Amino acid sequence: MNIFFEFVSLFPEKMLILPMKPKKTLKRMAEEDNSLIFGADGGTAPMADYNDDNIRTLTGIEHIRLRPGMYIGRLGDGSLAEDGIYVLLKEVIDNSIDEFKMKSGDRIEVNVDDQLCVSVRDYGRGIPQGKMIEAVSVLNTGGKYDSKAFKKSIGLNGVGVKAVNALSSHFEVHSYRDGQVRKAAFERGKLVSDVTEPTEDENGTYIFFEPDDTLFQHYQFHDDIVETMLRNYTYLNTGLAIMYNGRRILSRRGLEDLLKDRMSADALYPIVHLQGEDIEIAFTHANQYGEEYYSFVNGQHTTQGGTHQSAFKEHIAKTIKEFFQKNFEYVDIRTGIVAAIALNVEEPMFESQTKIKLGSLTMAPVPATIDADHPMPVSINKYVGDFIKQEVDNYLHKNPDTAEVMLGKIQESERERKAMAGVTKLARERAKKANLHNRKLRDCRIHFSDVKNDRKEESCIFITEGDSASGSITKSRDVNTQAVFSLRGKPLNTFGLTKKVVYENEEFNLLQAALDIEDGLDTLRYNKVIVATDADVDGMHIRLLIITFFLQFFPELIRKGHVYVLQTPLFRVRNRRTKIKKKSVLAEEDERLAQLKSQASNVKSQTKSDFIVRYCYSEEERVKAISDLGPDPEITRFKGLGEISPEEFAGFIGPEMRLEQVTLHKTDQVQKLLEYYMGKNTMERQCFIIDNLVIEEDRPEEEEE
Repeated sequence: MNIFFEFVSLFPEKMLILPMKPKKTLKRMAEEDNSLIFGADGGTAPMADYNDDNIRTLTGIEHIRLRPGMYIGRLGDGSLAEDGIYVLLKEVIDNSIDEFKMKSGDRIEVNVDDQLCVSVRDYGRGIPQGKMIEAVSVLNTGGKYDSKAFKKSIGLNGVGVKAVNALSSHFEVHSYRDGQVRKAAFERGKLVSDVTEPTEDENGTYIFFEPDDTLFQHYQFHDDIVETMLRNYTYLNTGLAIMYNGRRILSRRGLEDLLKDRMSADALYPIVHLQGEDIEIAFTHANQYGEEYYSFVNGQHTTQGGTHQSAFKEHIAKTIKEFFQKNFEYVDIRTGIVAAIALNVEEPMFESQTKIKLGSLTMAPVPATIDADHPMPVSINKYVGDFIKQEVDNYLHKNPDTAEVMLGKIQESERERKAMAGVTKLARERAKKANLHNRKLRDCRIHFSDVKNDRKEESCIFITEGDSASGSITKSRDVNTQAVFSLRGKPLNTFGLTKKVVYENEEFNLLQAALDIEDGLDTLRYNKVIVATDADVDGMHIRLLIITFFLQFFPELIRKGHVYVLQTPLFRVRNRRTKIKKKSVLAEEDERLAQLKSQASNVKSQTKSDFIVRYCYSEEERVKAISDLGPDPEITRFKGLGEISPEEFAGFIGPEMRLEQVTLHKTDQVQKLLEYYMGKNTMERQCFIIDNLVIEEDRPEEEEE
């Protein structure tokens, strides 16, 4: 959800399918049905056979299809940048980027057709044709294991494009080399055709894939997500031209362009852009709270940071402090900073196959034996620190105007922090006591900060209005991954206030403590912060007040894609099965229930009942539901979340939950929007409302004579 559209009350709907609850454990099933362990007569059931026939050896392609999450993370439907279809696209483009890095081909063509299938054409050297089939279908096969050939590549594990092949219903690869083209087609990883023929086309590689819709259900490629991904590639590879559906994407100033395109607040001084061997940084300060970072390794956007980002944060503050020779706190130096770092590392180690957090400690692999011929490689922390110490210090000495503005910003942050030191201490003590029993928070068991928990990304918190709404959600939530924070009513309008209000206002202080974001997002406890308000004017106002709070004091929470709005239905339309005339509707409902039952065995709404129910999120959906469930269906208008029973609410926050992500872009002009809609220009807003007022009249229908 774009900030601009939210403030002008337009709500484009997006569907987000959350991961299912885990199936029952054997222990739980045994408790419910003793016949699993004991026979019907109470005796011990015979043990199942376990012999050679139970041992299976899967091919690499079969294993990828059986366990896709091990290779691409989440599946998803394409509504989020982390969804699997974008990982597939990235794996294909990464190979083309590696060709560019090896000085082979400076343009890439990417086309997305009907938001469903993708083709990528580069003009590099082309896959060696003799091994082309193996290169795209056999795991642990590739040309990047020799670091001399692909020294700074991110695709070193021999998995990437094989996963694309395995998880696509249709996959094609063409290798153009020296007047010959070899073409091969696959279906779900199985070769169906292979031909070689003459060609006049330039050398390079062409790959087409269509994700398997039996795995990526209801998926669509979203143009804005794809374009952002491609722009990141151009920022990190200056001179590379990417043609995306006929549009040319190019960057000439690298990370400087990235910051200019991403910043939603004006820079206080010209962006500092510095480059060295295997490292590039750019940074500035803006009039905003928090810290904003973009980090990359070998062209890969590490959205969760890693060792290189940690090193940058440490050494940029240390260098600036030493330059000014003042006893500044690091938090004051970094408040309002907007920065980017790109590092090239030999054979980088990531914390997962999706490569969103760097785990490498050194700039190159540590040799098995360390001696004069094989010295210990330099650490990433030292490499980044040495570069920043020398280059940033030199820059500030050469540009005193920039240094003066920077000093003013740091001193302003210091004054504000000291001014609220007393209230901050009291608020922390209050929050610490409240954490023992926070009456506003009904917590869950699994948190986003639980590093080793496989379900941490499912963790979310619903911010609700009033006890009635929070009561319905609390009774129907998944206590493992879903927390609830209850507001007293309309929160304070924080526009134009300082961060002192976060500590003075008890409700905001408890919310900050619940999220654990006082010192940044590194300790964020919930992956999704979901605003759940009524679908009326008051609910919309509360929604805007909460979003304003996050924009003012924690904008990074929105930039990193953690804030969502829960879409709740406006109407319920239902009718008895026996009255519905359309047989196709009955068949579709039975198929839907069967599919849900196969995915999650303990969702109450999956039980077949005498009624077929449609929950409608718009007037158009209501009209269609009346048509499908006619004649004379029962129609209920929901006025608030508290009117929805816990049994029904379970469906709205379960597998079919609809979430709309709050997004933030440079073109949103956030400050102007906040000033107009949330500021003190009462008369200006009043005139706007009067000029655009629409009066609706409910007139009784005239009876036909």
